[in-house]
Amino acid sequence: MKPTADTPLKDFNRAIVLRPLATAGESIRDGEARLLEAVGLAQALGLDVTHAEAPPLRQISPRTYLGGGRVERLKERAEETGAGVVVIDAPLSPVQQRNLETDIGAKVVDRTGLILEIFGLRARTKEGKLQVELARQGYERSRLVRTWTHLERQRGGLGKTGGPGETQIELDRRIIADRILKLKRELEDVRRTRGLQRRARSRAGLPAVVLVGYTNAGKSTLFNRLTQAGVLAKDMLFATLDPTARQVKLPSGRAVIMSDTVGFISDLPHELVEAFRATLEAVTEADLLVHVRDIAHPETDKQKADVLGVLAQLAKDAGGKTPPVLEAWNKIDLLDDATREGRLRRAQTAAEQGQGSALPPVAISAETGEGVDSLLAAIDRAAFSATRVITLTLAPDDAGRVRAQIAAAGKVLDEQTDDDGVITLRAELLVEDAARFAPLEPLPEEPKQAAE
Repeated sequence: MKPTADTPLKDFNRAIVLRPLATAGESIRDGEARLLEAVGLAQALGLDVTHAEAPPLRQISPRTYLGGGRVERLKERAEETGAGVVVIDAPLSPVQQRNLETDIGAKVVDRTGLILEIFGLRARTKEGKLQVELARQGYERSRLVRTWTHLERQRGGLGKTGGPGETQIELDRRIIADRILKLKRELEDVRRTRGLQRRARSRAGLPAVVLVGYTNAGKSTLFNRLTQAGVLAKDMLFATLDPTARQVKLPSGRAVIMSDTVGFISDLPHELVEAFRATLEAVTEADLLVHVRDIAHPETDKQKADVLGVLAQLAKDAGGKTPPVLEAWNKIDLLDDATREGRLRRAQTAAEQGQGSALPPVAISAETGEGVDSLLAAIDRAAFSATRVITLTLAPDDAGRVRAQIAAAGKVLDEQTDDDGVITLRAELLVEDAARFAPLEPLPEEPKQAAE
């Protein structure tokens, strides 16, 4: 197939993947890890990667990003392997992308374009499709140069004399701008709906627990185990995209609303962060974040740093603070015995010695279920750390007024009324609110005696 600017990646079968290695700012090990990730992204689209490498890059070429010799070798390699796509795991300008396609004779896609293609295939809900389309329109707006010379022709003006009119590229840019405004309005409606849903959950007294983590860390597998939601879970980058929320019962009998989110990744494209703002708001407004880490991955610490970086940026954009974070060290079943025992000891030591605001990690296997009960118990403690369950006995004269105050401040869990009109209730309140009602806890015997 002869590549064109508009040919979708799904219509190709074979690909070459390059991760240019900037020797000044990236180690060889980092480059190799990122290369493996880029290969995984290409494979997530069903592409057969025939060749992958992380070549050193001494200087970025304004024309093609890569040096002339590297471009020539890519052309030869593409012809030898029959690869119709060349993935460059780097940010390419529209001109660089166009020139590379011309010189290599194959479709060229950069990191952002590759991730957008994956998101386009994974989106299933209306919201997900809107968000992907918004990101794609923002990405393509700067790439109209890729459609070459026909965009320079002009449309005639009004009247017989005409005029300079509007070039096709200007028209297309205006169309895209109008489309972006329409998508943002639709997503704003989604955002308002989410806000109403969050307020409803807040009134019901259900804390919001959100799963976050690097893509392919096992969030969806864990979410399915905890909620039986049936979310797609595969050993594949960005296997799921659309967020899902379910109620989860905790060991104490209390419940939380748990949500899965899109996986994070290093150098998450700005277009995606902006487009998925409505979804990622759930992260900043959560009562607790469960950071699911692939503890068996050789780059697990770097993945953690990438996730925390995205969380910090989201918190900054929202003008708030990052919610408490509980780490779930997933995939311990993939570790050898010695490493596994070491990880478990680290988690146990952190649990025994943890002090201050840091929450001790919990080692789990979402695949086998090991440690999941301990994780639920940890979520139970963390999600309700700011609340206290108290039992109150209210005299008939005060019962209506005080019960209304308690219901407004927290959640009434259970209540009973005896024959004398005395109400005994259990309520869950914030610690400071519980302190206000604490003097009411002792049983008032006088009203009963007076009644007798």
